[in-house]
Amino acid sequence: MAVWDDLVGQARVAEQLTAAARDADAFVTAHAAGDAAAEAAVFAGSAMTHAWLFTGPPGSGRSTAARAFAAALQCVSPDRALGGAPGCGFCEGCHTALVGTHADVDVVRTEMLSIGVKETRELVRRAQLSPAGGRWQVIVLEDADRLTEGAGNVLLKAVEEPAPRTVWLLCAPSTEDVLPTIRSRCRHLGLRTPPVDAVADLLVRRDGIEPALAAACAHATGGHIGRARRLATDERARARRAAVLRLPLRVETVGGCLAAAQELIEAAEEDAKQVAEELDVRETEDLRAALGAAEGKRLPRGTAGVMKELEDKQKRRATRTQRDSLDLALTDLAAFYRDVLARQIGAAPARPPAGADHELTAAEGVARVAAASRPEETLRRMEAILECREALDRNVAPLLAVESMALALRAG
Repeated sequence: MAVWDDLVGQARVAEQLTAAARDADAFVTAHAAGDAAAEAAVFAGSAMTHAWLFTGPPGSGRSTAARAFAAALQCVSPDRALGGAPGCGFCEGCHTALVGTHADVDVVRTEMLSIGVKETRELVRRAQLSPAGGRWQVIVLEDADRLTEGAGNVLLKAVEEPAPRTVWLLCAPSTEDVLPTIRSRCRHLGLRTPPVDAVADLLVRRDGIEPALAAACAHATGGHIGRARRLATDERARARRAAVLRLPLRVETVGGCLAAAQELIEAAEEDAKQVAEELDVRETEDLRAALGAAEGKRLPRGTAGVMKELEDKQKRRATRTQRDSLDLALTDLAAFYRDVLARQIGAAPARPPAGADHELTAAEGVARVAAASRPEETLRRMEAILECREALDRNVAPLLAVESMALALRAG
């Protein structure tokens, strides 16, 4: 399998990155041979550059594209010498880059609300090092949109004056989410939401999901790869989504609005708790072991501050997870009213695949709400959902923002 196999519905992007990887390989080969003239010839009009910006809507696979490109840059397959494209997916360079163990590929993602100056300075320091054994030093920054202004300014100088064999791969939802000074120094690649059928095929092929469930999850998430996989593999996630899609049927009274809002917040908190259960215990145990604390024993003297720092990090991660979960719920809610509007104006919404799990669909609810309201009311409700998302971005208390939205959904 090639490194591009998990990059769904992005043939144009894969072609551009393959061309860049070919030129990058030719450059390193010339550099290793000490052929300065060949090095200069390669980069004259080359498809390769030192900084890239991958953008696209959530679920489009921008991080997948960046990691695949990082693997192609480290490819050491003998087939390259015979004209084969870098990125075989099997060699040591490709494999270790894809699984996250390559010494010269740093994949940086944050579970916090932002990336600060301190973390960025450390990243820039690592980027100045020469490759330890690979062909390039590659930094994949999956959450470039979460850089604070100060962190962005720190990164700018590194992007302006990179080390000779360092490549920056930045990922963000859109070009507007990155400082203009940074994006102007990057080559931009825009990804699109992949087709639903292609996402379903990926779930079957890569994750072993039963075809009917894979198709239902891909349809329910509109082609969002990460969310589709979670729905397909997590029964609790499907149950939470079903609860969200019942909310429009429960906002007929003020009491119903407030109760529905409270349940939505509790569902987000439960989602954050689930993530904590999966990560916090393991992180705490690993840190205790690293500090030399045996099971059931006290921490060594002077290490309490380190544990406190980890606890603070976990609390911040829980806050981000709760907000992300709320945002996903609001996205599902907006999709519900989009289908309502489509039905009201005579443009039937996309039909779920045959055999779709009932808890993943909301066809009956859509029909009921569409019959009981007018298109202009539906548009106002969609605006209320957008205003709620914007309020959450401004750090309005989540319960207050969701209650306000629920009351607006009732008022129409």
